[in-house]
Amino acid sequence: MWSGTPLFPEQASTMAGRVDALYFFLIAVSAFFSILIAGLIVFYAVKYRRRDPNSVGASGHGGMALEITWLVIPFVISMVIFVWGASVYFAISRPPDETINVYAVGKQWMWKFQHLDGQREINELHVPVGRPVKLIMTSEDVIHDVFVPAFRVKADVIPGRYTNLWFQPTKPGRYHLFCAEYCGTRHSGMTGEVIVMEPNDYQTWLSGGAPEGSLATTGAKLFSDLACNTCHRPDAQGRGPVLEGLFGKTITLQSGETVTIDEAYVRESILTPAAKITRGFQPIMPTFQGLVSEEQLLALVEYVKSLKTLPQMQPR
Repeated sequence: MWSGTPLFPEQASTMAGRVDALYFFLIAVSAFFSILIAGLIVFYAVKYRRRDPNSVGASGHGGMALEITWLVIPFVISMVIFVWGASVYFAISRPPDETINVYAVGKQWMWKFQHLDGQREINELHVPVGRPVKLIMTSEDVIHDVFVPAFRVKADVIPGRYTNLWFQPTKPGRYHLFCAEYCGTRHSGMTGEVIVMEPNDYQTWLSGGAPEGSLATTGAKLFSDLACNTCHRPDAQGRGPVLEGLFGKTITLQSGETVTIDEAYVRESILTPAAKITRGFQPIMPTFQGLVSEEQLLALVEYVKSLKTLPQMQPR
């Protein structure tokens, strides 16, 4: 009904209906009480108007029932809004376990997307219908913001850290992608499209691949080119921690703190390795700040994620 108007874009994701339902509930509650209060003001202003210049109004006395009523009703409405809003927020902020991961980099004034299979896109993102997609996002310069109105999803893209956003498209088609955070003089031109395809069409598009192979393969080559493999050796004889099977685990730092190895930790370890030193190792790793691009960082992160635990030798 409203799909042709800018204020009501098409619902094209699993979360769109839930977000719209909450939005229209808030509008309905606001409209109801606005009309009720305005109507009562006019009604009582007319009913109890002063008819004689010398008349004096009667004294009013409060009633306990009335006081309780206008405390309980707003409290119940507020709690409904809170619980409903919290459920939608948690659903949006917690991606499913099985997602298609895509790296996104914001840069004045474009969006760059990197698929794990090696496909790279600028201002376009191809995804399959019916599959949850998670964007792992960062910025090369200033704060940007990914906003896809048809999916009802929006998240800041912040330089120096990773943020996540997920959606599950329900309809094939082309959907507008905007930057919703003012990022400079050409902010209004920082737009793109999310192209939702049928699964077979998506696999056909994806099968084109990239000449250099997957993102993890690119990271493996860069890992070797930067001589990272001389310190991070799988036989534990290097001067750095063994990376095989490390991603997702919890480690102890020299300070006694514990951290979980995730994308943000790997990125920080590459750029500022002295920030968090693993217990049992010395702060000898050099910084690669300014030596690797944001896309190369993504490749290195994905390579570390791809490393699996080495098989154990069976005794003879």
